[in-house]
This record gives sequence, C-alpha cells and structure tokens, in this order.
Amino acid sequence: MPRRGFTTVEIVITITIMGILLVLAFANLTASQARARDEERRGDIDSIAQHLESFYKNGAGVSGELLGRYPSTGIMSSESTIREALVNIDPRSLQAPGAASVTSSFVAATNALQTTDGISPQPTATKYVYQPLSWTGSSWALCTGSQECRRFNLYYRLEADDTIYKVTSKNQ
Repeated sequence: MPRRGFTTVEIVITITIMGILLVLAFANLTASQARARDEERRGDIDSIAQHLESFYKNGAGVSGELLGRYPSTGIMSSESTIREALVNIDPRSLQAPGAASVTSSFVAATNALQTTDGISPQPTATKYVYQPLSWTGSSWALCTGSQECRRFNLYYRLEADDTIYKVTSKNQ
C-alpha cells in the first residue's frame, strides 16, 4: 500500500514558499500605502497653493485689503487664522497624513533661503513649510509682518523617495 501524506521536506518547502510570498505581499502593500499618502500630500499642497493664489487675487476679507500680496507668516499663529486667510479651504488639506494637528503640520519658514536643503525648518512627511517672501530692494526676505509679501514657496517631503519638493507662487 502506498504512503499517503507529505514528507517533512515537502512541508518545509511549501512553508518557505508561502513565507516568501507573504513578505513580498507585505512589502508591496506598504509601498502602495506610502504612495497613497504621497498623493494626498501632493493634493494638499496643490489645494494650499490654489487658496494662496486666491488670497493674492481677492485680498483679505470683504473689503479686499491686502489685494495683490500673499499672507505673511503671521497667519500661522493658529488654525483659525490660517483658515480665515485661506477662505473655504478643506481643513484636511492643511494637515499632512499622520500629523497630529494643523498647527503642527502647516508651519512657517524661519529663513528666506529658497532651496530645498536650505529651508528651515526642514519639511517632513508630516510637516508642510510655508515661506512668504518680500522684496527688500536688493534681495528676498522672509515676510513676517506687514510687508508686502510678493511671492511664496511651499515645501513638502514625500515618504516613498524621501525627497523635498518646492511649489512656487504663480505671481512673482
């Protein structure tokens, strides 16, 4: 009578193959999730940039004061001031995937260096950096007060490739 069942070697080979397939499936799932979060980051930055351009075109408030300029770093003081300046923005656009809050996710730059490696603070996967700039007559400076902010840069970092990207204002 022939033997029935599997040998130990056959079981070990089957388990090994299943383990390899599970590892590959998990790695693919993790990469897909990172790509999805990166797409959300790109969408957030596009939305923020569009609302900043709307601020430039329409000014602040009903009277249109601040027409033809971007908001300074002063809007970053609270979520309510950000949402007041960026009228009708979806609050989820201001909060990067995995960030604890809008104010920890959408932050003001602390310098006027306009390079992805020179911007401070450095953007992370959970932090977008807004850099409004004013022209001082000889160079661009960080726009922190009532100066006329004439351009902006938005910086963000993608999770999948750990690269920092910069979006610049249309009206320069």
